[in-house]
Amino acid sequence: MKIALASDHAGFRLKELIAEDLRTVGHSTQDFGCRSDAAADLSDHVAPAAKELGLGGFDFGIFIDGAGYGSGMIANLHHGVFAAVANDPISAKLAREHGGANALCLGSMVAGELTLRECVKVFLAAQPLPGKYEARREKIRAIAEANRVGPLYNRRGVLTVEDLREAVLQRRPLIIDGQTVVTPSVLDAVRNLRP
Repeated sequence: MKIALASDHAGFRLKELIAEDLRTVGHSTQDFGCRSDAAADLSDHVAPAAKELGLGGFDFGIFIDGAGYGSGMIANLHHGVFAAVANDPISAKLAREHGGANALCLGSMVAGELTLRECVKVFLAAQPLPGKYEARREKIRAIAEANRVGPLYNRRGVLTVEDLREAVLQRRPLIIDGQTVVTPSVLDAVRNLRP
């Protein structure tokens, strides 16, 4: 398997050990940094690794910081990445089996080194379960696809009467652009407004 690795300074030492573990059992790794235990910004390393994972350049990502949550937050901003924070082997296994995670985020200050290295082994060995779990993973993928945004995607919104009602009640503006579909019921409601 091809695995993207990234960390900040808090995860550097553990990342080096995990990289060696992975190579020892025949996996290919690419280290996106950081390169030492000198202070480093997590986003500078996890973001490019997660981007490449989401584009299909890697089978999995292993991202490490002090708690794991920063890595997870950054990784999950990238389309095609389903990152899970798991600092114990059971959570790591279930993240793959139930959620189909393709990135594991670890906290070097949350659990011991041996436990976190075991998390990686269990995560990579686990397989997504069939049946109801596949249906749940499909819902996760559908949510991700429905919320896909960015310059590469042609996003189209639909304005409904409920959207109009909420905007009026909350006194917030509605943004309508050339890609927004306005339902006939909204048009009727606007026509019936009286000054």
